[in-house]
Amino acid sequence: MPVNTTKQDETTVSSNRKLLLFRLYAYLFAYKARISVVLLIMLVVVGITLINPLLIEHAINISLPARDYNDLYRIGIIAIVMNLSLIVLVKIRMFLMAKLSNQVLLKIRQELYTHIQKLSFHFFDSRPIGKILSRIIGDVNSLKDLLSNSVTTLIPDFLTVIAVVIIMLIKNWRLALASLISLPLMILGIYFVQTRAHKRWVKFRKKGSNLNAYLHESISGIRVIQSFHSEDEALESFDDYVTQHRNSFLDAVRYADAFGPVVDFCWGLGSLAMYYMGVKIIGANQVPVGTLMAFATYISMFWHPIMNLSNFYNQLVTNMAGAERIFEILDTDPEITDNENAVPLPNVQGAVTFKNVCFSYDEKTSVLDNVSFHVEPGETIALVGPTGAGKTTIINLISRFYDIQSGDIWIDGYKLSDVTIESLREQMGVMTQDNFLFTGTIRDNIKYGKLDATDEEMITAAKAVNAHDFIMKLEKGYDTEIKERGAGFSVGQKQLLAFARTMVAQPNILILDEATSSIDTHTELLVQKGIDSLLKGRTSFVIAHRLSTIKKADRIFVIDQGGIIEQGTQEELLDKKGAYHALYMAQFCME
Repeated sequence: MPVNTTKQDETTVSSNRKLLLFRLYAYLFAYKARISVVLLIMLVVVGITLINPLLIEHAINISLPARDYNDLYRIGIIAIVMNLSLIVLVKIRMFLMAKLSNQVLLKIRQELYTHIQKLSFHFFDSRPIGKILSRIIGDVNSLKDLLSNSVTTLIPDFLTVIAVVIIMLIKNWRLALASLISLPLMILGIYFVQTRAHKRWVKFRKKGSNLNAYLHESISGIRVIQSFHSEDEALESFDDYVTQHRNSFLDAVRYADAFGPVVDFCWGLGSLAMYYMGVKIIGANQVPVGTLMAFATYISMFWHPIMNLSNFYNQLVTNMAGAERIFEILDTDPEITDNENAVPLPNVQGAVTFKNVCFSYDEKTSVLDNVSFHVEPGETIALVGPTGAGKTTIINLISRFYDIQSGDIWIDGYKLSDVTIESLREQMGVMTQDNFLFTGTIRDNIKYGKLDATDEEMITAAKAVNAHDFIMKLEKGYDTEIKERGAGFSVGQKQLLAFARTMVAQPNILILDEATSSIDTHTELLVQKGIDSLLKGRTSFVIAHRLSTIKKADRIFVIDQGGIIEQGTQEELLDKKGAYHALYMAQFCME
């Protein structure tokens, strides 16, 4: 018998949606005291709303025929007091829910950002930054109305619908059944619409995420776009993304907007059936005018919440795609975590050992194959070799940014997987070729390497790498504001600041990943003394394409073909006339 995969998929989607709702409401109902106050206010509001038609019925059926004006005055005063109270209570409810929903969004956003910080590099390697930003900002914002309306709309409207049906059945069951005759038709109509609307809203969210990712990429690469005079091509791509985003929205709205007409049609059909039953079948003389008026009001009170509930469902399927992506990230387990029995790494001397280490980024293509070496404390190791040979991979594994597939890595006899990540990385100083500076002051950026550093330590670090002089020439010195990604500073200046940030941390193991690649020869001569003092007494790994910067290294590892093909001092390797000699001579000839 063939399997109905479509029905299975729809069942899975419905089940996942319920699970997501429970998870969202768990955030909301964590604030039990505030929710209790809101629910109490809602019960009073619903009660007042349900009493109003009964007051109208009493006035028309009893007070007016009897010309009892005192009774009419009493009813009027009661109605005025109740409805003024209703207005005040609704305002209070809206204020409390707005405050509560924003508190929940803040908690979700903080939890999401905290979790993202714990994720491994593999997560970021496979996702554009724009899409991650879309999760933290856009998708979280999309939950605001969903959380708020789930309490201020869903619960009171649901209670109102049930109460209205009960009251109508008690007052006149035949009129009640006539009023609800179109309910099955509405259920079928809404089911037909929502199953198609949900798929289109999911597609719309994906198109929006793609648009955000492209915008982030194109704005970040605006220099490249303008340098190659590719504005027209970029605009063409942008138009394509925007068009897809717009078309997916219009496609979703075509179905979403069908909710209202379906409910309106059923509302009108139910009203006609009620009047026909009351006037033609039961008889106008048997149903008082006030009762018909009350029923007309109750029908409105029944179908208006249905309209709200259908709109809420429309909002639900619209925003659940965002919730799915938020929880997809929250459910992504960090690949690099502390073992259960992990212990803090004590202050190390810096002995590093690789033993039969194998590593692959995709578990298909091997980057390191059975690599073994031992580095004594205080040694400076230079890593050279062609691009993609695995130099940066080695230093990433020492910092445990990735986990190896097999083998072992040891620091001072401690296996990396047996120590806590925090205690490991706080003893590492990493200086990369991407000299990323944060928005803030120079002082903030240098002290980022050691948050509790004193001004004296900061200045000492800056002087050691020859950054102090150019900093003091700035109008505000160390309090000079740095714009996004260090705009306004030269590449060399940004690199010197990054050196100072690493220097102030005083790491036991230092990693320089092509750290002088963007410094001109003059600046390199200035900073080389600072680097020498930084390397002194520390185990250091230096990746450099400019071979002149590593001539003082204790050993040079030539990385290629998944391992170390040569190692030794510069003089030893040049005498071998092997792979290093070829690299050296090729660069010498180019220079």
